[in-house]
Amino acid sequence: MKKILFDYLTTFTSLNEEQQQAIVQHIQIEEFKRGTVLLRQGDVPTRCYFVLKGCVRQYSIDKMGKEVTSNFYTEEQAISIFNHHKPDKSSEYTITCLEDSVLVVGDLEVEQDMYNKYTQLESMTRKMIEQNFGQVQDDFAAFIASTPEERFKTLLLKRPHLIDRVPQHQLASYLGITPESLSRIKKRVFNDT
Repeated sequence: MKKILFDYLTTFTSLNEEQQQAIVQHIQIEEFKRGTVLLRQGDVPTRCYFVLKGCVRQYSIDKMGKEVTSNFYTEEQAISIFNHHKPDKSSEYTITCLEDSVLVVGDLEVEQDMYNKYTQLESMTRKMIEQNFGQVQDDFAAFIASTPEERFKTLLLKRPHLIDRVPQHQLASYLGITPESLSRIKKRVFNDT
């Protein structure tokens, strides 16, 4: 699992092997059981995560009491909550493990100390966030402009592993459709292939 971390440090920094080893020694890796809630909607986040293994769901409860899935995080994806713009710093989302998961856990209070000690670590984090944010912007623009069937086909193309890893009703919510519509779309798409 630590090889993944070394790969990121090598890709996004010019830290030498000794510095990389020192950083990895400070990184906390934890195992979480399926169903573990990492953050509840309304709580103030104190940790950030990076998925080494597993699947984590991000969702919120809307005003009608309905769960709305906004993301799934799988291997080699960072889970960060950007809520510093809010006066109370509370999260709009609940984050929960859909599978037994192995995550890098970052304590937000310790994060700044690590950045001060290893300045390239902050640069690496920024580069990863910029890369991720650019992808999120592109995906959101495509999502808005596409039909439900096109959204499903894009999911099949970009994240096909989610089809077998995520319950259908959560996948439907993520795609902005009902579970019944998703069933019809899946049937149509798989019958056409």
